[in-house]
Amino acid sequence: MTRTPPTSAVLTDAITLKPARPDHFDLAFTATTQPCPWPKAYGGDLVAQAAAAAMRSVTEGKSLHSMHSYFLRPADIGAEVRYEVEVVRDGRGYSTRQVRGYQNGKPLYVCLAGFAAGEAGAAFHTAFDEDVPGPEDLSTSADYLAGRAGGSMTEESRAYWSGGRGFDMRHVPGPVYLTVEGERLPHQAVWLRPFDPLRPVDGLTDAQRDLAALAYVCDYTILEPVLRVLDLAWAEPGLVTASLDHAMWFHRPGPVDGWLLYVQEAVAADAGRGLGTGRFFTRDHRHLATVVQEGLIRPT
Repeated sequence: MTRTPPTSAVLTDAITLKPARPDHFDLAFTATTQPCPWPKAYGGDLVAQAAAAAMRSVTEGKSLHSMHSYFLRPADIGAEVRYEVEVVRDGRGYSTRQVRGYQNGKPLYVCLAGFAAGEAGAAFHTAFDEDVPGPEDLSTSADYLAGRAGGSMTEESRAYWSGGRGFDMRHVPGPVYLTVEGERLPHQAVWLRPFDPLRPVDGLTDAQRDLAALAYVCDYTILEPVLRVLDLAWAEPGLVTASLDHAMWFHRPGPVDGWLLYVQEAVAADAGRGLGTGRFFTRDHRHLATVVQEGLIRPT
């Protein structure tokens, strides 16, 4: 059987929006959630699509600097989501948008997005540990999963983890697909890079597409440090996870076609919820973005 080579078109297809007539607010777009082997669509689809919708509503040259999101209902896979954009405020230096996602007539996602014109000011950013192995020294997800089996993993989930997510992902320490590889510490790092160069996206500049790409890929692994410290793997039978809320800050622009290091940490876990943080760095240590997300973690 011939398999389709892994491709970043999964991402660019997700953030390709179609203009629609608004029913509730000022602008509207539709987008389609991408295939995945779970009962519900991937949460990063919603964040990235809402980011794209918000960016398409700002025309004064301002750049997206933050998003604050809530996931209200699960989204159907391979189905349209309608994004309605409210122009909350346009100021000289900053703009604000509210975006709501609807499916089957019900709201399933809502966010506030902030945009900034930018101005001169002092700069500072944290750095990552120089001892983190480079991506060339780590196994791909496909290599790690080859010949392995266990838990609730199916051939569909193996293919998805290996090459169906648009990005090559390499874990430090090892991944948490079938078992928790490495120590049960509340932190990890993931090198990631699109499987092939990102394609142009209608309605977005390349810089806007790259911001949406970070919003898309951030959700795949942000809860893994929590799973790691709790000794839970994705293939744990009966494990249920879901994104609850999400915040993201974009500090500075940077290309997404090369390797990025996503440094992550578990902050808290209790009452069936876990909180994780993450920071995106380029290989030359530029800190591009910061993520905080709370999720449902319900083991058997």
